[in-house]
Amino acid sequence: MAKRELPKHVYRQRNGLYFQRRGWPSRKLQNEFGTPEFWQEYADILAGEAPPKRVITRNFAALVKDYRGSPRYRKLKPRTALDYDKYLDFFCSIMGEANPANMMRKDVIRLRDANADKAYFANYSLRVLRVLMEHCVDLGWRDTNPAKGVQELKTARKEREPWPRELLEAYRTSCPLGTRERLVMELCVGTGQRIGDVLEMRWSDIQDGGVVIRQNKTGKELWVPILPELQAALDASTRLSVFILTNERGTNRWSYRGASQAVRKVRDTIGALDYDIHSWRYNAACELVEAGCGDDLVAAVTGQSPAMVLHYTKKVRQKVRALQAQQKRTEQSSPR
Repeated sequence: MAKRELPKHVYRQRNGLYFQRRGWPSRKLQNEFGTPEFWQEYADILAGEAPPKRVITRNFAALVKDYRGSPRYRKLKPRTALDYDKYLDFFCSIMGEANPANMMRKDVIRLRDANADKAYFANYSLRVLRVLMEHCVDLGWRDTNPAKGVQELKTARKEREPWPRELLEAYRTSCPLGTRERLVMELCVGTGQRIGDVLEMRWSDIQDGGVVIRQNKTGKELWVPILPELQAALDASTRLSVFILTNERGTNRWSYRGASQAVRKVRDTIGALDYDIHSWRYNAACELVEAGCGDDLVAAVTGQSPAMVLHYTKKVRQKVRALQAQQKRTEQSSPR
């Protein structure tokens, strides 16, 4: 039987006739060609009486799933991966069945602007979408990244600053020695490290009067001497696990969410909501500058690059330099 004798989308295979159409699953026809039953079965398929389900393999849900299994995703730091997951789940919820190959630049801008009242969310979702669509290009699903070059929303973001001394003392008063809230603060301020690195610290990391640190973000290895305030907090703490900061059951390390929520309660109580956990890293860097340390000495504690040392300490640095300048000015004008 020649192919031209068969109706459209019907093909003969070794074991019978099949209905095969792009985007539809292959379906074996049950009736002999030319019989009334065959034509009825064929008509039912085309009419949708027994409609085949359209096969969609290239959609956002599939793209997100593939991205999460890729080296690009697996190389993310645990904290960053958790942040990305929020936005990946968001994309699946609003356009999971849509084909990413059809996304245009105007669609990216529309998605960004739809969340303009939540600028941080809008901008972060744009960053994650940019990465996701780059993975889409790598898969060969499309040739260009429509999110590339789309500008983030401009925000009047207040620059982070170190905690004022009076609020640090209020925190200490509110959280006595022996509490996790006090210990996490003394670790952050005393070592100048990010909260993620502080939560990973173990008792075995305390060596020769200091804390051995391997920074997750940079991979740098540091040894930071322990200040008296931190030593007092450590001495008042009970060793419940290998981690210095543990969960309530004492079975594992304290989670970022748990620590963040606990500290926020204290911040709310003492009126310090304008200053967060990461601001303690600013305190460490600024206190070192105020003590007369140069950039290399600050970096020896915080592990920061010269540019980041300058960024974290620019306000206090200006104050220190202005005091020095005015002192010289006074000395110059004083009668000899």
